[in-house]
Amino acid sequence: MKIPQLKKKSEIKKCHNVSWEDNYSWIHQKDILEVLKDSKKLNPEVRKYLEEENSYAQFHLSDTKKIQKVLFNEIKGRIKLDDESLPYKDYNYEYWEKTTKEGNYSIKLRKKINTNIVEEIWNGDKEKEKLNVEYFGVGDLSVSFNDKLFGYSLDTKGSEYYTIHIRDIKTNKLITEKIQDTSGSINFSLDDKYIFYSKLDSNHRPRKIYRHRLGTKTKDDELIFEEKSKAFTVSLNLSSDEKYFFITTSDHNTSEQYYFKINEKKPKPILIQKRERGILYSVNSWNGKFYNHTNKSAEDFKIDSSESLDKPNWKPFVPAKAEVLIGGCTFLKNWIIRSETSNALDKLFVRNIKTEKEEELEFSNETVYVPGVSLTQRDKNTDEIYLAYSSPKTQSRVYKYNLITKEKKLVKEQEIPSGHNPDNYIVERIECNSHDGRMIPLTITRHKNTKLDGSANLLLYGYGSYGSSMSPSFSSTRLSLINRNIIWVTAHIRGGMERGMRWWKEGKLTNKKNTFEDYIAAAKFLIKKKYTSKNKIIGMGGSAGGLLMGAVVNQMPELFLGIIMAVPFVDSLTTNLDHSLPLTVGEFDEFGNAKDNKEHFDYIYSYAPYNNIKKMDYPHMLITTSLSDNRVLFDEPAKFTAKLREYKTDNNLLLLKTEMNAGHGGKSGRDGAIEEIALDYAFALKITKKI
Repeated sequence: MKIPQLKKKSEIKKCHNVSWEDNYSWIHQKDILEVLKDSKKLNPEVRKYLEEENSYAQFHLSDTKKIQKVLFNEIKGRIKLDDESLPYKDYNYEYWEKTTKEGNYSIKLRKKINTNIVEEIWNGDKEKEKLNVEYFGVGDLSVSFNDKLFGYSLDTKGSEYYTIHIRDIKTNKLITEKIQDTSGSINFSLDDKYIFYSKLDSNHRPRKIYRHRLGTKTKDDELIFEEKSKAFTVSLNLSSDEKYFFITTSDHNTSEQYYFKINEKKPKPILIQKRERGILYSVNSWNGKFYNHTNKSAEDFKIDSSESLDKPNWKPFVPAKAEVLIGGCTFLKNWIIRSETSNALDKLFVRNIKTEKEEELEFSNETVYVPGVSLTQRDKNTDEIYLAYSSPKTQSRVYKYNLITKEKKLVKEQEIPSGHNPDNYIVERIECNSHDGRMIPLTITRHKNTKLDGSANLLLYGYGSYGSSMSPSFSSTRLSLINRNIIWVTAHIRGGMERGMRWWKEGKLTNKKNTFEDYIAAAKFLIKKKYTSKNKIIGMGGSAGGLLMGAVVNQMPELFLGIIMAVPFVDSLTTNLDHSLPLTVGEFDEFGNAKDNKEHFDYIYSYAPYNNIKKMDYPHMLITTSLSDNRVLFDEPAKFTAKLREYKTDNNLLLLKTEMNAGHGGKSGRDGAIEEIALDYAFALKITKKI
């Protein structure tokens, strides 16, 4: 089949006295944000190219159709399709969700306490059918405090512009105007006369909080807060004691909070603490005290408490610990549960408020696992919580736990209908040396029969940005590769916070290359230790993890058999220079500001994947993107693919697949998500010759 070719139109770009040629920049439309909302506005020539690439990918993956179907059925076969969540007890009702064998979306149910009458208040599949749309993204599902109203927000394009709807549960009729172009979150006032929401600006940034009186026109909505900085975005949350609303405005590295009482007739948010660059803080209210989770004078966070916010006198509650990330708190009348993270492992602690004694909650004898905690009811006067636990080889288990008696009762275990025996798998946590001596944690999951003689293929997964830590939790989908003797390794590289804030700081701005070096060091270490061999590794990452893939494949392509990159941030210099794009301005503290800072420009230019493609052999590559993605525009992977076709000197596969009706998260619905995973895994099995 003819290889797709994107037309070249040379453009010489200049910045900081540096010039470079970009032959494919013409595909970026000036009205790109409008294209994301309405794909009919896409340049026909660009659409034709994307469709040609889709046909080309389909042709070269035609021999994987059978294995894609097998993988789809395998993955779906590990999901209990007709499943129900554990109930959450409100004051008058118990609420829970369920899924069905036939459906792709959740159903929200409730039952009045002390009765057996179950009401269905939301059915995603029926709602999608009513709208007759291909993409159906559900944002928020929220019930009013009086249990009479139901709010939901929908994105039917994949562009993450959500429309809010409020309906009367009894009559099922909408009771107010729909509210368009929001971030999706819905907060009812406690008297249920209003909702609070955040409006997206023309650059898809939520910088305004509005109050809407139910039953009135949206043109009369009251602006209660506006963030002036284009780098900051806003959100609103109710305090744990339901006495205050907190407005948080932040970028990735700096935050500022305001509060107002829930019953204020005209909310006037009061500043808690003026923003300081690099200082993050989050205040909550409970039991007559305020708790501040902050990194001020505590690199890896601490928690302080104060009796008042009018004249705060912050006192230590949980002190800082070196390279131990102090997490937030869950409050009950007599207990406070909190988390810590170190060495890419989480721990939970419970504190008795009366005695101030604190102890760690023990889970298992496994060395690598993920704990979790959630509340059983809205009334905090209880000694019971839900404790969750999973590991890379052990499916999720949820216990009802009594904090006084320490009695633990299993109330839900993730069911794997097709069967699963954790004893068939081996999980290891090892460390490897990076280029500068820093030790990189690696979580390795393999089948017990997979040989460690260098013969196995290995999938090396990485992300390493925004302080996002990769959790070593259970994934039933990965078993489809692991059962075929492909070892799965998650590299907890710098740029995340697996080892605290310093781990993040050492992997961003002008330290960003540490992220790439850590990943390459992990690949070399795994080869050295005979987990795999050169040219047997498949690199995998999405979004900022796609930036990682693009950077390492330009640097050391010979290490890899293949690369799988989803919605990849590969034209990072162009995006960083364009301050009109949704995420750019808010990410200056993550990647830098190339337009206004020459040092940042030179550094990003030196690693940006699109700018550093070379004339050399590249491994097999599968690149996926979505037409309505507003976080990583589709033109980044499209340009990257076109330039790779021009430069690469090999005959390996280079496939670009664009979802024409999806956003950053890919297809909507359960089956859509499984189809995408099956495609990625089929590509991995094709290049490893396992089909």
